[in-house]
Amino acid sequence: GQAPPVGLRDELIYFVGPSPARPGEVVGSAGPTTAGRMNGFMPRLLQAGVRGFLGKGYLAPAVKDALCEHGAVYLGAVGGTGALLSRSIVSCEVLAYPELLSEAVHRMVFRDFPAIVLNDSVGGDLYESVLQKS
Repeated sequence: GQAPPVGLRDELIYFVGPSPARPGEVVGSAGPTTAGRMNGFMPRLLQAGVRGFLGKGYLAPAVKDALCEHGAVYLGAVGGTGALLSRSIVSCEVLAYPELLSEAVHRMVFRDFPAIVLNDSVGGDLYESVLQKS
C-alpha cells in the first residue's frame, strides 16, 4: 500500500540477485532468477507502468494476460550463465534497500545483453509454441 522507493514507469525489471563485484568490475555474477515466484506482484507492477521483466521460467496465465493488457514483454536469459551475462552490464548502482545487499533495488544499464522474448504483448508465448511443436 506504500509508494515504491523508485519510479517504475517505463522501466524493465530484471529478476536477479547479483553477487558482489570484484575490484575493477561493474558487478559480479548476475544471472536471472525464476520469475514465477513474482507472479503475484507482476500485474500490479505492470499497472504502475513497468514495461517488462527479464528472468527465467514460466509465468502464470494472469501475468501473461496482464502483459497483453499493458503492452509489456517478458524476456528470458539462460540460467547458469551469470558470469557471462554480467559482462553486458555496463553500470550498476543501488537505488533502494542497501541493507538487503544483493536483494537491494539496483539500476543496471545493459549493452548487448543476450535475451529472448518469452511472452510478448499480443499473447505470444515461446514456451507454449515449443511445447506444441514437440
